Amino acid sequence: MKKLLMATTAAVLVGAGASAEEIKLGVFLGFTGPIESMVAEMGPAAELAIKEVSDTGLLLDGTTVIGVRGDTTCIDAGAATAAAERLITSEGVKALIGGDCSGVTGAALANVAVPNGIVMISPSATSPGLSTAEDNGLFFRTSPSDARQGVVMTNVIMDRGINEVAVTYTNNDYGKGLADAFAAAFEEAGGTVTINTAHEDGKADYSAEVGALASAGGAALVIAGYVDQGGSGIIQAAMDTGAFDTFVFPDGMVSETLITNFGSDINGSFGQHPGTDSPGAAVMQELGAANGFDGTGAFAGESYDAAALILLAMQSAGSTESADFKDHILTVANAPGEKIYPGELGKALEILAAGGEIDYVGASAVELIGPGESAGNYREIEIKDGAITTAKYR
Repeated sequence: MKKLLMATTAAVLVGAGASAEEIKLGVFLGFTGPIESMVAEMGPAAELAIKEVSDTGLLLDGTTVIGVRGDTTCIDAGAATAAAERLITSEGVKALIGGDCSGVTGAALANVAVPNGIVMISPSATSPGLSTAEDNGLFFRTSPSDARQGVVMTNVIMDRGINEVAVTYTNNDYGKGLADAFAAAFEEAGGTVTINTAHEDGKADYSAEVGALASAGGAALVIAGYVDQGGSGIIQAAMDTGAFDTFVFPDGMVSETLITNFGSDINGSFGQHPGTDSPGAAVMQELGAANGFDGTGAFAGESYDAAALILLAMQSAGSTESADFKDHILTVANAPGEKIYPGELGKALEILAAGGEIDYVGASAVELIGPGESAGNYREIEIKDGAITTAKYR
């Protein structure tokens, strides 16, 4: 009898071990490059959601999850494609949290994710062109399209009584897409764009670009660029020559690097990035502080939400395979169902396992529309006393 009991116990243990699985998710962000300072908050936020789910032991049959980093570089499509290929074919990740910048995201989607049938949820790739990408239902984003940001930025600027601006943008999909969306919205609202011109990242001197912008004139300079690259170079050249003293910062420019580089010299400048004052945002701020990152940082909440949506969709589908869970992402993201906030992923897993419904609100007030992208909420910021402050939410 004792031998039979031992054999039965061993069989149960073997069965439990066989049912448990370890899966990997790719954290596919620009850990080096022109938004490195933003990714320093985004990466840990995504990894926090992964750890939260894994630690519960509630995903499917005790499936554990680990994050594997891949560097998009933000700007090098070849490097990003190679990194995505490594994550999918060598590491065997089940989905990608990312990419971050629009150009590298589109390249990895077309060249790697779609051919391999792998879901991607980007927290920060905002080019309007991604809305119509051929994605086979595999691509989603927790940040809104820049078609939306262009309208919001128009309102932010005009509400301050400014009706004439110059625009410079980083010469890539993100920069051009945002600059064109903004120019169309601003002019439709009755504003004047005096010049809308590209700048290249990585230059030591931007005096020529600023000279052209200054000649065109404008009450403020919109910089649709990257704070860790040419965007800061444009600011410095403009201040050195006195060409502009008020700057408008879209999402790619909003990070503490602004304050490190310029401090109170840019007081009165303003801008916006995806953000919300929802209950989930407050929780995200607390979770970030407890885990060593800034939960209010640009796209930090969206990164946590991207990881959470993937894992909750897996639970809803009963599968870790992209082909199975891709159609469950909008289901867990939107009503009906019990509202779920950061730190409540274990609760969500239990509800789904019991056959219930959830409405994942998350850190960024998630609501996915159309082809699987965010409806969009924005935090309007202003530089006051050498710090980034919140003016309002839109």
